[in-house]
Amino acid sequence: MQWATPEERRALGQTRRKQAGRHQHDALHAKARPATALELVARSMRGRVPALIQLKYELMGESPFAFFRGAAPVMAADLAQLPSTGIVSQLCGDAHVRNLGAYAAPDGRLVFDINDFDETIRGPFEWDLKRMAASLVLAGRAAGHKDSSARIAAQACIERYAAQIRAFSRMPQLEVNRFQVHRIDLAMPVHAALAKAERATPQHTLERLTAPASSRPGARRRFKESKPMLTRVAGARTAAVLASLGPYREMLEPQRQHLLDFYRPVDVAFKVVGNGSVGLRDYCVYMEGNGAGDPLFLQIKEEVASAYAPYLPDARPAAHDGRRVAEGQKYMQIQTDPFLGWTHIGNRQYLVRQLNNHKGSIEIEDLAGVNLRAYAEVCGELLARGHARSGDPQAIAGYIGSGTAFAEAIAGFGVAYADQTVKDWEQLKKSGRARKKA
Repeated sequence: MQWATPEERRALGQTRRKQAGRHQHDALHAKARPATALELVARSMRGRVPALIQLKYELMGESPFAFFRGAAPVMAADLAQLPSTGIVSQLCGDAHVRNLGAYAAPDGRLVFDINDFDETIRGPFEWDLKRMAASLVLAGRAAGHKDSSARIAAQACIERYAAQIRAFSRMPQLEVNRFQVHRIDLAMPVHAALAKAERATPQHTLERLTAPASSRPGARRRFKESKPMLTRVAGARTAAVLASLGPYREMLEPQRQHLLDFYRPVDVAFKVVGNGSVGLRDYCVYMEGNGAGDPLFLQIKEEVASAYAPYLPDARPAAHDGRRVAEGQKYMQIQTDPFLGWTHIGNRQYLVRQLNNHKGSIEIEDLAGVNLRAYAEVCGELLARGHARSGDPQAIAGYIGSGTAFAEAIAGFGVAYADQTVKDWEQLKKSGRARKKA
């Protein structure tokens, strides 16, 4: 192992300005894409459930922001054409305004943090910032903001990120690792998400997703079907899903194994989730502990390679993509789901986590008025903490410096990429692929 002083690590960050100048980050070379946006999206559909591919296109066709959410493979290809700092941290990979939310920590407290890691991978730290900036512009437009206001919010996000990274570079590393983001208390969209999370108890999920199997008193509950979004499964597929809980249990810590052993499975369903994940296999297992009043819902979610993996030469293929996601989440989150883990069903790899345990996310309408900038600053601070926990805040701080050139450039990129996303969305609409079937 090579040891480096803080001064050497900061100097390394400063030298990376030569390979990617801070002012260069507003550049976008969409014409350099290896394929069209629609071709890149189509490639990402390979191996997905054929019957759900049309649904994914329909969801992406709803708005430019909806297209953006489902088009991480397009942005990965675009970012790979640009100069890179080469300063590596764990990336969320799909950093956008709706991939932060509230959830229950192991001690039962509600926390607000980045909460979607399907695309997580180690890569250049600025890739997360560029995706977040573009999402702020797109979401800002959807919430009624002018471009000037949305750009100010994107720049505020990056300026807050930079200020927090500089603060982290001066703190003891152990304090960085447990740092609590207090700016959360100032953002109304976060309060809205926490209020939703307060209501999203396992008992609430039980009432929302299940119903008694018959009208007789005390009848066992089972999933309520709402095709194609929620469909009960049976027979061999149910057996395969339940069998996957065996290897999942083995990877848990002993105290988590003990807790899981109190719960027994009652019913299994197939669930359509998210936007980018539509078409991947996602199962929900309804379990009971001390009777029907003690439900546990586990989500067994198929994971495939990160969209960024083909563009990172040093990224070795993950031995298990469910494990990649779980470990990336633990790198970036200060507190994680106690049931977070991974398993396999046949030759497909899955992430396992609790479903809807006190989870709450923001809505686009929550970002109207002054809320957009306040929320943008929370996004910047949470990304800074995740990158400082998983990367080197000294190197990042050395690269960013004390000025605003970096933040201004990333905000400019956010506007440019939002404009490109609108063009890509319009191409999808013109193609007819997003048209709902009669």
